[in-house]
Amino acid sequence: MDLSLTLRILAAVFMVLMQHACGNFVFNVTHKFAGKDKQLSELKSHDSFRHARMLANIDLPLGGDSRADSIGLYFTKIKLGSPPKDYHVQVDTGSDILWVNCAPCSKCPVKTDLGIPLRLYDSKASSTWKKVGCEDDFCSFISQSDTCEPKTKPCSYHVVYGDGSTSDGDFVKDNITLDQITGNLRTAPLSQEVTFGCGSNQSGQLGQTDSALDGIMGFGQANTSVISQLAASGNVKRVFSHCLDNVNGGGIFAVGEVLSPVVKTTPLVPNQVHYNVILKAIDVDGEPLDLPPSIASFGGNGGTIIDSGTTLAYLPQDLYNSLLKQITARTPVKLHMVQETFACFSFTSNTDKAFPVVNLHFEDSLKLTVYPHDYLFSLREDMYCFGWQSGGMTTQDGSDVILLGDLVLSNKLVVYDLDNEVIGWVDHNCSTSIKVKDGSGAAYSVEADNLIASSSSSVINGTLATLLSILIWVFLSFTSQFC
Repeated sequence: MDLSLTLRILAAVFMVLMQHACGNFVFNVTHKFAGKDKQLSELKSHDSFRHARMLANIDLPLGGDSRADSIGLYFTKIKLGSPPKDYHVQVDTGSDILWVNCAPCSKCPVKTDLGIPLRLYDSKASSTWKKVGCEDDFCSFISQSDTCEPKTKPCSYHVVYGDGSTSDGDFVKDNITLDQITGNLRTAPLSQEVTFGCGSNQSGQLGQTDSALDGIMGFGQANTSVISQLAASGNVKRVFSHCLDNVNGGGIFAVGEVLSPVVKTTPLVPNQVHYNVILKAIDVDGEPLDLPPSIASFGGNGGTIIDSGTTLAYLPQDLYNSLLKQITARTPVKLHMVQETFACFSFTSNTDKAFPVVNLHFEDSLKLTVYPHDYLFSLREDMYCFGWQSGGMTTQDGSDVILLGDLVLSNKLVVYDLDNEVIGWVDHNCSTSIKVKDGSGAAYSVEADNLIASSSSSVINGTLATLLSILIWVFLSFTSQFC
């Protein structure tokens, strides 16, 4: 609500009050960003540490965006503990645990530029908190569990990321409260005990204030992920979807079977840590590119990874060079490197009309179309840069890897069906809604959210309530003297 509309509403309220100034009234009055400039190096740094870690329906409100000139990540709000308290965590399909910053923590972030409050989880303030020891079944899922001796010790974790950032802490059990979808655009609280990491020592980028959050919520396939824990209790199916709005920010993140729009799928490669799919071909407006042999045939442990926690898209060097050469052959521009990694150029025309689309073709004839407004971003008014990156990523056996982040996933509904081991997507306006089906077969609409916009709205609404309170106080003073 803009200021002019607010003033008009207040004026109308005042006129109504004055018209009934001598009546008997009782008023029960309750007083109840979208982005910031980001250095390009921060985007690469963010992705670097990401790569190193690689029946009910649930509605998770989203905030953030994947624009290279803005926030560059998506996050949601969950509730932990009893009584439940709010925590903002990054949603990440490339990792397998939920962890949040916990008290006491001397090196955890205390503020962020995202316009949201940060909070430390305090086990002493929750009546449902429990310890997790080395003897717990959950601890056997963790790679460090072989060093967990004696069994009476807490089950701990230590993560070192590619940029040197670290997260340390112990696992705990407590209630997580999520929004269960109960009708069209309606939800009700659903609470369940889950195991999550209680981070007591964060370092490096995890403590920086520009895009700091309370933690990370992993939606990977492992038994340790929240969706796997919810499914193990019989509460949900192992199916979730996201629609990342790269135009207005936020979008949709839902757990449950999607009924509409209809999504075509491709098989997930079995027995992989990440969401691997088989890429069969790439073309630039119909002109095919040569794929590295290990990518096309999935000959080793390489292939293509879908990862919502990565901002950009990373290709093997030869494929990256070939792609940019093919794109710029259609629209010749003079490229120069910015910060040694972003290919940029001067341009003042409409990029969607001037540049070609890039099509990625996957097994079972599933196509993903990447438009110029997806792979190009504006560094300033007359300069654009390519979001495609030369990743140089390989597996331990030397096979090439393609990593597809939010650059290609935005403005599409992406569905992860872990029960049937498939993933799929379809172009969709992520500012609108989708329909999900619950266990009874009923279909309900889920609308888009934008947590950053809503936090701004709450400030405006609070200001409006304050002004209304003042107006009513003036009115009551007036009537006490003249009525």
